[in-house]
Amino acid sequence: MELFSAKNISKSFINHQALSDVNIAVPENSIYGLLGPNGAGKTTLIRIINQITAPDSGELFLRGRRLRQNDVHLIGYMPEERGLYKKMKVGEQVLYFGRLKGLDKKTALKKLKYWFTKFEIQSWWDKKVEELSKGMQQKIQFIITILHEPELLIFDEPFSGFDPVNASLLKNEINGLRDRGSTIIFSTHDMSSVEELCDHITLIDNSKVVLDGEINRIRQRFKLDIFRVGFRGDAEKLNSILNNGYQVLDLGSTSAGHTARIKMHRKDSDNELLKMLLPHFQITFFHEEVPGMNDIFIDLVGRQKTAAG
Repeated sequence: MELFSAKNISKSFINHQALSDVNIAVPENSIYGLLGPNGAGKTTLIRIINQITAPDSGELFLRGRRLRQNDVHLIGYMPEERGLYKKMKVGEQVLYFGRLKGLDKKTALKKLKYWFTKFEIQSWWDKKVEELSKGMQQKIQFIITILHEPELLIFDEPFSGFDPVNASLLKNEINGLRDRGSTIIFSTHDMSSVEELCDHITLIDNSKVVLDGEINRIRQRFKLDIFRVGFRGDAEKLNSILNNGYQVLDLGSTSAGHTARIKMHRKDSDNELLKMLLPHFQITFFHEEVPGMNDIFIDLVGRQKTAAG
């Protein structure tokens, strides 16, 4: 079931088309990756969802009905450029934003106590924001974003400024939010985080959607029929054993034997390749290469640039 959808969204600025007929459909209780190179249109779409700016055409829907102005309280947004007041004390600030999102003071304080304890940041309460590092400020912004438990959360480059330990902490919290019922739109350039967190993705480039779907299906779709094989035996026999439907791309040796990358040029099953190898070699591993999202991202964006000329 969809929690949020954007249909036929277009937006232009002076001499620049930011979005062209963009559609996304975000399933409930999922982490949805919104990807694209700089200038692709991601931030414009996020600003439209948050009703910071309006589309030239198209419609937004939340739970099947048109998004209304007061639905902003159902959305939590953590922008890439942080929006904290530098001179204001941390405790006063998070309480202020909690109240703005509709929480009464008692409820806001109870929730803040939980998150400050969880992140072990109780001592920050009376510090000014400007006294905190970028990563520390990021934690405060994260708490402000999720405090009112909105139905839709939007994180724009949430791991910027975090060391690996704190990035891992935040990833665990994002997964936990999804598991507890939140629906999350997640925008980042970090493709390893996309593979780690996202269930679905949309890739926008030059204002248009160029790829969308479930992440595992996308990776399967971009396979190149290349298999990685580990084996023991006479490696010089490998080319003569394989028929012309196969090509050895790489051949190497390790202390455990030999390794090869083999390209399948015809639509045989992997069992056919194994049948050819097993009478001649002891197979130590055998798996198909599935491209990562980073490779797919680079390939598609590169194609778009070539087509644009």
